[in-house]
Amino acid sequence: MTKSAPHALGQHEATGLRARAESLGDSLPSLLVHAEHLASTVIWGEHGRRRAGTGDEFWQYRPASVGDSATLVDWRRSARSDQHFVREREWQAAQTVSLWVDPARSMQFSGDASRAPKSDRAQLLALALSVLLLRGGERVGLTGQAGRPQAGRAQLLRLAHGMATGGADADYGAPEVSNLTSHSRAVFISDFLGDPEEVETALTMASDRGVRGALVQVLDPAEEEFPFDGRTIFESMGGSLRFETLRAGDLRRRYLDRLAERKTRIESLARASGWHYLSHHTGQSAQSALLWLFTAMERGR
Repeated sequence: MTKSAPHALGQHEATGLRARAESLGDSLPSLLVHAEHLASTVIWGEHGRRRAGTGDEFWQYRPASVGDSATLVDWRRSARSDQHFVREREWQAAQTVSLWVDPARSMQFSGDASRAPKSDRAQLLALALSVLLLRGGERVGLTGQAGRPQAGRAQLLRLAHGMATGGADADYGAPEVSNLTSHSRAVFISDFLGDPEEVETALTMASDRGVRGALVQVLDPAEEEFPFDGRTIFESMGGSLRFETLRAGDLRRRYLDRLAERKTRIESLARASGWHYLSHHTGQSAQSALLWLFTAMERGR
């Protein structure tokens, strides 16, 4: 792709990115509206944790059955009827979700000056998902960074800061899996334009630890459509790759075929590892990608 002006968030923008993830759009339809709706209908449905188990919050009464200990019977409630009732608490075992948001320079690409780079969309999706997960009591963290995944509102700012200050010099990134928690869930968000063997290695390592999750491939519309013709200079964001042609239009079919092959390979790697895959570009709705991603987390439980 033609090189665009680098766009990387600094530390002072972390708070702004957090605000965008939580309140994207006071106008409708906004990411927050979708996220809050999802939180109210899904977190306490499939996802949450609303089922009987160990916890402090009351969930429901149920009729006592053979095998229930007398200590489980709520005698005050039972006194109001001819039947004994057990007071159940809500299951509250928090889950762990680790996020890898590609910090490589290729994510800084935008095919149009009016359109935010891929890194913005990737970070926004990761933070918006974190809002939902943290509201549900989950522990969330970033792969490859010090500190274990944590729960609570304060973690959201730490995540934003980590994404904003985690830039890399490499043109293309590879998923970091060194500190994934066994039998947890993970989300990798990238353009996946680097070496696919590195993605395969990361997924294999994650699967060996019982980790399941989702891959979100974020591309710019220009990368999907290849709207180039005539003399064009293609240069990687880091400048390590450069190619000049006088007839860019002649490359379009071969480029699109190669891109399709790449997407198919990434999707196949995900499927073989028991992960979910989404191809998303920055011209599409961020809301729909968030809803898909949160649902993928549900299926990965």
